Amino acid sequence: MPALNSAQVHEVNRLLVEEYGMSLLQTMENGGRTLALRAKEMLDGDLADRPIVVVAGRGNNGGGGLVAARHLINWGAWVQILCSHPPEEYAGIPAHQLRTLQAMGAPLAWAEEGWELPPCDLVIDAIIGTGLLGEPHGKARDLIQLANSSVAPILSLDLPSGVDGGTGELFTPHIRATATLTLALPKIGLLADGARRACGELTLGDMGVPIALYEQLGLEVSLFFGRAPIVRWDVVDGRACVME
Repeated sequence: MPALNSAQVHEVNRLLVEEYGMSLLQTMENGGRTLALRAKEMLDGDLADRPIVVVAGRGNNGGGGLVAARHLINWGAWVQILCSHPPEEYAGIPAHQLRTLQAMGAPLAWAEEGWELPPCDLVIDAIIGTGLLGEPHGKARDLIQLANSSVAPILSLDLPSGVDGGTGELFTPHIRATATLTLALPKIGLLADGARRACGELTLGDMGVPIALYEQLGLEVSLFFGRAPIVRWDVVDGRACVME
């Protein structure tokens, strides 16, 4: 299974919008719902009144976390959402997702309020994704440290916040995840030993990327999502491999 470098991740996202007409709203919805399904799987399928904390940044990774929060609420979980910034500092599609949660009356808190993580069964890390540039700082840094302080398992979206998806470099601080759901295809940095250890159990989630798009990039991708929208993968002899 191919692993994407940073340039390929950017190109996949560009082609999705410009040539295949898939909006960011659509892909974020696909990824966020798959994240919610993975959270449900980690809680053995029983979400009724299960306490979950979603920690969300204001970028696209955070937007995916907000989508997951909406689905988990609709499925009966007791979800609290901690946002890195107040609503007026969110923009674009993540702001759209946040407005939907506000209209639902979802329990939202903002990092500057001194909010602490309550006891919960799962923390979802959607703070920083592939847009990470150097060491986390400011609110993102604070949220990573807060998430790591929880005794609950952590599920990271795409890659643990604070891990460089292109190089595998572990910045300080970074999330120490129990499990990581990466979308579409693995990011090449996650094949590095240090990054691999920060990820915990690895799964791959379907984001709806057309196989034809991968073919345009010269990538050979099998139909592994024909089995299920979430498949397990791992690093074997330095390569990303789907696990049976």
